[in-house]
Amino acid sequence: MDATTPGLLTSDVLDREDIRRALAEHDFAAVFTLIKKWGGLSQNRIASACQLTPGKVSTIISGAQRVTSFEVVCRIADGLGIPGGLLGLAPRPWESRTSPQHDPPDTPGDRPGTDEIPWRPDATVDLATDLTRSDLVMDRRALTRALAGAAVTGAALLDSLEGWLVPAATVPGQRRLGRLGMREVEELETTARAFRQWDHQYGGGLRRKAVLGQLAEVAGALDEHQAPAVTDRLYRVMAQLAGTAATMAWDSGLHRRAQDYYRLALRAAHAGGDVVFGANVLAGMARQMLYRDRADDALQLIHLAQEGARDVIGPRARAMLHTREAWAYAAQGRIAGFHRATAKAAEDLAAARTDDEPYWIAYFDEAELAGVTGGRLLDLARTDPRRHALQAADEIRAALTSRGAEAGRSHALDRIGLAECQFLAGDIQGAAAETALAVQAARGTQSGRVRSQLGQLYPYTVGHSASRPVREARDSIRDLLSS
Repeated sequence: MDATTPGLLTSDVLDREDIRRALAEHDFAAVFTLIKKWGGLSQNRIASACQLTPGKVSTIISGAQRVTSFEVVCRIADGLGIPGGLLGLAPRPWESRTSPQHDPPDTPGDRPGTDEIPWRPDATVDLATDLTRSDLVMDRRALTRALAGAAVTGAALLDSLEGWLVPAATVPGQRRLGRLGMREVEELETTARAFRQWDHQYGGGLRRKAVLGQLAEVAGALDEHQAPAVTDRLYRVMAQLAGTAATMAWDSGLHRRAQDYYRLALRAAHAGGDVVFGANVLAGMARQMLYRDRADDALQLIHLAQEGARDVIGPRARAMLHTREAWAYAAQGRIAGFHRATAKAAEDLAAARTDDEPYWIAYFDEAELAGVTGGRLLDLARTDPRRHALQAADEIRAALTSRGAEAGRSHALDRIGLAECQFLAGDIQGAAAETALAVQAARGTQSGRVRSQLGQLYPYTVGHSASRPVREARDSIRDLLSS
């Protein structure tokens, strides 16, 4: 995060021994009190700079509430201009700049929209061209605006997807004659598969621009008039590349951009007649909504996927949809619905074979089902740990047993989830040991989601300063998240 008002505190204030000691110990009651005294900042000024409410600052100063969120620690550092090293963080981004830089707010014209674009194959090609062109030339300021973009929710999102349920419109006229053959299409399919595997294992956006470049190439090929069989397969490649671009953007914190690529993927699957992958795209959109605490939207997206693909979807993909449905029910507090949908997922998965469904759903096996189920039980355990924490831990252990460290992002998320289960169950020493393993696993990925989940684990390590293992676990999380 960039500082909004760096330099609020002078070097004389920051050099004080009492302030340095309070910063090192993350004792923000003392930090704010000393800053008011020696820095001349009012409580309201501190609150404004740190993006906190005055009431929140008051409760921190009184000792009624502690700062346990890693994100809030970073906001305090950036808002008050406190060098990262004084808080045990890596140097903050603004420390290398001589003056603050302000980015203009996001504007609708910066991002191609999809709401009013007709569900027609040629319009989908134009959308892909616009999206990839704008992303491939994105500079730092545009990236800042994209990071701030909020995902569309509610009726504005759901109404824009209704076209998936009706046949694609006919393309008027013909474009330039193309000469792409099946061999070239097969090479593109292999590349799309490799990118998808990379994202599934490692996460993050390290290869995002490579995916966008390939997506632009496919859009260029579809801008020509290819043979019908080639055209259908190219649209399916576009759908898979756009789906991968969506998850990579999401993993990089670009939530609105991710949604744009999800909607492009759905349109491309629609144009290529790939109903099953379209349902998978809707499941991805539902997962994004669940991470954004929009369970009602997620459930409607899943029902849209189930309705559109009911007659063609296989048991493995159907099981995956049931787990997303179960996730939404859990988020709504509908425990019976959660168990019912989870049971349906297990039943469908038991009927699945390895050779009867597309390659991209092969990841959904018994280990994935256990991991997803454990994650949802963990969600429930946060409000009722006695009832759900141990069961969640058992499911996550089953996932860890079946898939090792080579699972990359999933392995790291499992480790983080198991550590939280143990904290919730009261096994502090076991949780500290598991946290160390979680941090080690997280270092092997570039996933923003992994780091976000690790940040949610951080508060559990605060308040156990008498325990050396917990203190070391806290330091290891802080070191990774600040790197």
